[in-house]
This record gives sequence, C-alpha cells and structure tokens, in this order.
Amino acid sequence: MVSSDITIRTARLADAEAIAGITAFNAGKGVMLERSPENVIENIRNFLVAEHDGTVIGSCAIAFFTLHLAEIRTLAVLDSFKRRGVGSLLVGKAEEVLREEGVTTAFVLTLSPVFFLSLGYREVNKEMFPQKIWRDCTNCPKLMACDEIAMIKELDGEIAG
Repeated sequence: MVSSDITIRTARLADAEAIAGITAFNAGKGVMLERSPENVIENIRNFLVAEHDGTVIGSCAIAFFTLHLAEIRTLAVLDSFKRRGVGSLLVGKAEEVLREEGVTTAFVLTLSPVFFLSLGYREVNKEMFPQKIWRDCTNCPKLMACDEIAMIKELDGEIAG
C-alpha cells in the first residue's frame, strides 16, 4: 500500500547523486543498467523522483523517440520501499507527463514484465522500436545477449489522473 507521505516530482540537479546511487545498486543486482552521475545530470529534466521525508527513494526517466512514442526507463526504487506502490506511482506520473505532451504510446524494456502487465502493458517484439535500438542499444553491453522484454501501452483515450 502506498504511503500518503510519498511525493512524485520532477528531478532536480541536487537529486542526481541519489538517482545514480539507486540505479547503481539495482544494476549491481543485475536488474537494470547503471546510469553514471554525469549521465543523470545530462538528462536530469527527463527524470522523475519519488521522495519520502526529504529523501529520494525511487526514480524513473522518460525518453522521447517521436511525437507520439516515448520510453519509460530507469525505473528503480530503494529496496526498503519496494512493493509499496512507489514504482506504480512513478510510472503513473510518467504516463501523465507523456499524455500532456501528446504522446500516445509508451514502451519499456524490462526484466520485470509482471509488474508492467499489472499496469496495462503488453509484451511486443523489440524490433518494433528501431529508434531505440539505434539510439541506445548499439552501445549497450548486453547488445548481443539482451534479456529485456519489450512492452507497450497505448495512452490515448485514457483519462490522466
């Protein structure tokens, strides 16, 4: 159950180290790719954070690919706050931002398909996103052995909330 004292907001530069730390911890467990503090700083305006008592406890980012297609990425939550709805809050806020921008389709590459299924995403073939492959995947250490699952959600027609 989500605690009412968790706030989802746009990340600030001061959050970069915390975001990088959360992603590094989860990358160390093999559940995501690491983001360096420099990479987070460079992309800070694309990040959302979950905050509890002034501490960043989770984050996700948005990457725009076309006027109507965007990726929700780098979703990570501190272990002590997992399974409390923080990830769902972050994805929900990201989807709200995408709808406001006119994006109609969100996609993810994930090792947690059950989580995204619960949020209305469905599995698709990765080749559906050549823009992603050319922009990001060509530099990924997992390029030739990618184990992530591509999932998609149509956002048009939904009420933002």
